[in-house]
Amino acid sequence: MKNLFVLVLVGLLSLSACQTERIVEKTVVVHDTVYVSNFNYDYMLMAVLWYQTSAEMRAMCYQAFNTARISLDQTLAAYKGSKKLAVVVDIDETMVDNSPYEAENILGNFGYPERWGEWIEKASASAIPGAVEFMKYAVSKGVDVYYISNRKIAEKEATIKNMRALGFPMIDEDHLLLRDKTSSKNERRNKVSQTHEIILLIGDNMNDFSGIFENKSVSDRFDVTDQNKSEFGKRFIVLPNPMYGDWESAVLNYNFKQTNLQKDSVRKANLRGM
Repeated sequence: MKNLFVLVLVGLLSLSACQTERIVEKTVVVHDTVYVSNFNYDYMLMAVLWYQTSAEMRAMCYQAFNTARISLDQTLAAYKGSKKLAVVVDIDETMVDNSPYEAENILGNFGYPERWGEWIEKASASAIPGAVEFMKYAVSKGVDVYYISNRKIAEKEATIKNMRALGFPMIDEDHLLLRDKTSSKNERRNKVSQTHEIILLIGDNMNDFSGIFENKSVSDRFDVTDQNKSEFGKRFIVLPNPMYGDWESAVLNYNFKQTNLQKDSVRKANLRGM
């Protein structure tokens, strides 16, 4: 009996040691920004698994682009203005699928921005279901398309290579507006608005649509969304992305310098049980 107790105790201690080894704080500095990587990326498992394996994810993408096509046709039929028309889209998880990078986060226990540059340079992201077809359709109707992304300027060459290979139209210096000074997309949207009437904005993050959604708390994001409910399915088209985004930033109160254990606690504190 005593020997059994000792074996159980040793086993528990070994398990504890393995778990402790898994909880590792890694500080990464990229362009003078300090990131603290999450101690265990398994918390992303179900989100990434759903994104990669569910037919529902593909259906939601097709639904979004079918809705975008209907809205585009209705706007074209009613438009009486003189400005050229434009569709503005995000890139990541809107036009292309980066879930292999997110999956690698889980499998390798690391997180953004680690190895993000390596993934971009591979230029191997696949197209979101329905994305290429819709963008080609918009261009065929005489509408210009602009890609406003928070990928960095240094990532432009690889981005162009990837998106041209996938068949996206208007992939050039004029229509690909990447991040330079700020992550806010207001200035870049305003640049497009100087010469075009933006009739559709498509993205996976509320900040892809308007600056009114930026830097808001969870409840404030709900409020602003409710106030603009008539825009969704008409001028704003949302793509699914449960893996990352400003929704999680809001949950963390935009405090990315918290320890990994603190982040985990904050996430759990935001769950609503029975």
